[in-house]
Amino acid sequence: MCTECTKTFTVFHGINEVLVRCQECDATQGMQKLLSTPIMIKDDIVIKENKVGELTKEYIEANREVLRQQKEEARKGTHEPS
Repeated sequence: MCTECTKTFTVFHGINEVLVRCQECDATQGMQKLLSTPIMIKDDIVIKENKVGELTKEYIEANREVLRQQKEEARKGTHEPS
């Protein structure tokens, strides 16, 4: 909003940019920012076929037999420390 001509308009700019000249009346230092809702523009995000939870389940399943063998060795006392 311009405090000189009281015109309100929308300007899209970077967060660190400051608009100092009114585009309607050309006044300098008369611009006042009004509160607004920020918008975020995101690039298209490629979604992987496997989500993190699914990937974790796959690793658990892949290592289930190894874990079973280690448990059995621990119960029998045949497990050799590394």
